[in-house]
Amino acid sequence: MLQEIRKYLEKYAGKEDFLVEYPKNNNYGDISSNIALVLSKKEARSAMDCAGELKEKIEKNIPEYLDKVEIAEPGFLNFYFNEKYYKDELEKILIQKDKYATSDVGIGKTMIIDYSSPNIAKRFGIGHLRSTVIGQALYNLYKHIGYKVIGDNHLGDWGTQFGTLLYQVNKKGLKETDLSIEKLEELYIEFNEEAKNDEKLWDEARSWFKKLEEGDVEVKKIWKAMVDLSLAEFERVYEILGIHIDKAYGESFYEDYMPQVMKLMREKGFVKKSEGAEIVEFKDMPPAMLTKSDGATTYFTRDLATIHFRIGSWNPDLFIYEVGNEQTLHFRQVFEAARMLGWDKEYIHIGHGLYRWEHGKMSTREGNAIKLDEVLDKAIEKAKEIIEKSETSRGLSDKEMESVAKDVGIGAVKYFDLTHHPKSDIIFDWNKIFMLEGNSAPYLQYTVARINSLIGKTQEKEPEIEKISLNKDSIEIMRLLSRFEGIVINAARNYSPNLVANYLFEVAQKYNYYYNEHKIIGSEEEDLGILLSKAVKIILSSGLYILGINTPEKM
Repeated sequence: MLQEIRKYLEKYAGKEDFLVEYPKNNNYGDISSNIALVLSKKEARSAMDCAGELKEKIEKNIPEYLDKVEIAEPGFLNFYFNEKYYKDELEKILIQKDKYATSDVGIGKTMIIDYSSPNIAKRFGIGHLRSTVIGQALYNLYKHIGYKVIGDNHLGDWGTQFGTLLYQVNKKGLKETDLSIEKLEELYIEFNEEAKNDEKLWDEARSWFKKLEEGDVEVKKIWKAMVDLSLAEFERVYEILGIHIDKAYGESFYEDYMPQVMKLMREKGFVKKSEGAEIVEFKDMPPAMLTKSDGATTYFTRDLATIHFRIGSWNPDLFIYEVGNEQTLHFRQVFEAARMLGWDKEYIHIGHGLYRWEHGKMSTREGNAIKLDEVLDKAIEKAKEIIEKSETSRGLSDKEMESVAKDVGIGAVKYFDLTHHPKSDIIFDWNKIFMLEGNSAPYLQYTVARINSLIGKTQEKEPEIEKISLNKDSIEIMRLLSRFEGIVINAARNYSPNLVANYLFEVAQKYNYYYNEHKIIGSEEEDLGILLSKAVKIILSSGLYILGINTPEKM
């Protein structure tokens, strides 16, 4: 409805840069606009006069969904919907189900999102959770508003860190059959400990990576074993998380594209020599390194090659990179270089914050990072405990109990992450990450299970919307449900899935208040209560799906 009100107001004011939004206080209507304030500046007259004039024009031909329009200081227009609007929205939700609030904002546009992107030869740590779940939520948000979306898992399978492992494997005389994901991580940590006292080890690492880049057969064979072990581990964790990413290309995939990019940069005169290396200079940033002094490529080169490939393959309008805050400068350099090459697209880096200890950063290199599967296993165990105590879990088989515990435990971990703004750091706390009450996924999932139980008791009944009357509390719920489309669009445009999480919690709170205050089955409000409950279930389930969280039938 935000879009409809905007289009309606444009008839009176043209396409000025005015706001149409949901007011935080319901006393200021269902939708509010600052259009009069914008026009007053343009026309150099009182905002209240402009608002009064607009109100008069609107009331002469008031849309059927509006009850009234009011003016508020210093010149806001506040729109109030009537009961017919809310009943129409209720009917739309019940008919359209999970298609409700999908929009055409992105129709005809393609967006590619680069997310998760773990490094080969390392197990998933809790730090990998942020990019994975935020990225998946953004993927779902943009799909919901009409974009053609491509998810790409940019795997870190190239670079000097492989030189460290190849050096270690050679030094210890290991074979491919001696390797495991745990062993590789152990070798990596051990190398970094030794390198603290012997900087020359990094020269060894760079030398071994150079052999890999040059295609040494034996070296590539060991590297391939590392990659295969890692991919199997990643798939295991993605399966637990319920994550599926459309594409997965390692950095090594772009070997053939890197010479093309380097050639383009040189031909356009963007490359300079500096102490044997090739660099690219920018006006307001430090230079980026295209090739090192030994000729080896860099992250910068590989990310430019990745853009080159993605434009050739999918020609996206929008590139989103869900990668940690510490890569902010790197992506500014990459995006600027892409524009210098004429690849004029919209590039966005969503720099997420980190999971941290209270006393400092987690680090695989230092060996103090929490393993993600350890967190997930504990979450599922915690969920089993709460489900066994729940009144809605009666009759669940052991197999169903396992499935529900997984949905609830994994949902709790994902939701805890997604309630935070992507850019914020999160202090790791075992108790908070397993929060199963209050503003948590289990609270929302339990609300859906409670509605399923209610609907199950009234399944033969199909109430008619035209015969119901909305009361004050049901209007409060419908006011909130009808805002779902605007919330989704706003969350997508601001790259903030936390807005959806906060909204769903408010919906569940309002519904549970209604459920506790109004008798539904066997009351005069039974038909209204059934229809309202079904609509709330649809919105909660759709919103949780966007966040990548399952809603079990029973809990």
